[in-house]
Amino acid sequence: MPSLKGILFNQFASEGVNQLIEELQKKYKPKKGRRFNHADITYEISRPNLQENQLGFEISSKIPQDEVPDEKAMEAYFDKIKKILNSDDKKPISIERENIVWDSKKETEKERDYVKCQYTYPLEDLYRNDEIIKRYEALQSGSAEPLPEIPGVFTVQGKLALLMVQETIQDYVRNNIQTLIDANQKVRDGLKG
Repeated sequence: MPSLKGILFNQFASEGVNQLIEELQKKYKPKKGRRFNHADITYEISRPNLQENQLGFEISSKIPQDEVPDEKAMEAYFDKIKKILNSDDKKPISIERENIVWDSKKETEKERDYVKCQYTYPLEDLYRNDEIIKRYEALQSGSAEPLPEIPGVFTVQGKLALLMVQETIQDYVRNNIQTLIDANQKVRDGLKG
């Protein structure tokens, strides 16, 4: 059974990711649900989930099948993306190629290949006690914006921790999705050159 801390962290992480998805859908071309399109590639960000004292999420991007002519080229594209992502400081715990067959209105099948990346972060990595103290002192001195009301959280330090979780997971997801966007661009540029 998840702890209260885990439940609250997951709630605030979810709010942060939802805000980020809205931001990305405004910046790029919005798609249905938790997806957006950039440079003719669709990206998707899952909801965060709590797994054994860690928050996890998945991001994925469609492989541009119109630019890779066959299965061998598709596998090479995936391998290059995987190599780039595995060289990142915050590399995913898994990178898989996923194939989805979608039947639209039961008339046609569309087969799509995706790069799916899974990330997890320990709950303790989502906030820093020294930063909470620093922000608390700024609030006490009046040099920081007042905190929003958070139902059920009565201490300033508790509110600061939850807001920090929201900010941190948002930053992690933003950096991870940008790494995937950059990897797709780099691999596509290699196809043209």
